[in-house]
Amino acid sequence: MKALRRQSRSGLAGVVIPNCSEMTQSGEVYLDCQDQSLTSIPSSSTWSRVPNHLLLARNQIKALRSGSFLGYERLSSLDLQQNQISQVEEDAFQGLTHLTTLLLQHNQLRTLSEEALIPMPNLHYLRLYDNPWKCLCPMESLIRTLQVPSNRNLGNHAKCAEPLSLKDRKLKKIDPDLLCEEFGSNVNVTQTLEPNPIRGKLDATALCHTYLFPVPSGIPDNVVRVDLSLNKIHHLKPRDFQGAKSLRILNLSSNDMQRLDTGSLSGLLHLQELDLSTNRLHFVQYGVLEDLYFLSKLKLGGNPWMCDYNIHYMVYWLRLHPRVKHSGLLCQSPLEYIGERVEDYVHSYNRDCPKDRQLSRPDQNQRDGEPWDSPMELQGEIEEEELEPSHLRVPQKYQIFRLA
Repeated sequence: MKALRRQSRSGLAGVVIPNCSEMTQSGEVYLDCQDQSLTSIPSSSTWSRVPNHLLLARNQIKALRSGSFLGYERLSSLDLQQNQISQVEEDAFQGLTHLTTLLLQHNQLRTLSEEALIPMPNLHYLRLYDNPWKCLCPMESLIRTLQVPSNRNLGNHAKCAEPLSLKDRKLKKIDPDLLCEEFGSNVNVTQTLEPNPIRGKLDATALCHTYLFPVPSGIPDNVVRVDLSLNKIHHLKPRDFQGAKSLRILNLSSNDMQRLDTGSLSGLLHLQELDLSTNRLHFVQYGVLEDLYFLSKLKLGGNPWMCDYNIHYMVYWLRLHPRVKHSGLLCQSPLEYIGERVEDYVHSYNRDCPKDRQLSRPDQNQRDGEPWDSPMELQGEIEEEELEPSHLRVPQKYQIFRLA
């Protein structure tokens, strides 16, 4: 017998305590529950210490229920390989904010929500191979996530089992745009449609939310993809996407959009793909992109980008975020810059205005070659003005700004 039964206050509780081994190495607790014929995740209160590493391989677990790992918040690795897992409920991994390694290979998973990964922001290693993946629309968001360059250690070697046309194709090599074609081909985007009510909860097979109406209010925080293309949204207002904390993909293409207000994308900390193509944007307001820490793909083509000082913010932001792959940022005006890359324009602008160029006033020649804005002269002019009675003082010839 590898298990014992414990008593509850009302008698025999019938809870099986697996014969797991606890071990400490380098200050971290390892809990080995492999080969125990377990059919569910043991309660964290079962153990004398909260583990950092939990090994549950080669058991008989068939489903991961919501809240299965509550109490295991310290886990950094979780081994669930070689079970019979075919279902992962929403919030199954809730609380595992420190998890870096998750092993799910050699199970019976056919689909998995990308939302299931949201509670694990530090996940760096994910094994999914040897599962019978059904590569249809419900898998789209997960496949997009696996293909983000920074997720190079997530889902390697996992392959489709069906449909037949994609059999044995690696998830990382599939074009995710093809997965939902069968649903999108019957939609008439020219027809006037009222938006469907947005569901508050998602099941494991309902991941793709497509909206054909201007920015719907009340987008729930568990929606991961919103498609607002081919509408008539002229500009985005602050807090348009307030509450959509889990949004990963946002398509705003072909909207005749002319302006994005500062704060219109605030809160989208996990956004990975943003499509602003085929609109009427001349530049992007300062600060619009500041919350997009994890953005990896930005589509900008088909906009009349104006190469003047207002466009510099976009270029500087992209320079500070080199992992963002962007396309379509070309000057469309003024005439002398049409077709030039905006980055090249900004580079030439900085080259033509070197930092050490000193400004001069018309009467500079009368000052013995001294730079007019030297500290000594500034102090002298200020002192002279202060000696004058207030009603005789002339307007200041300059202003001093402190730039932090």
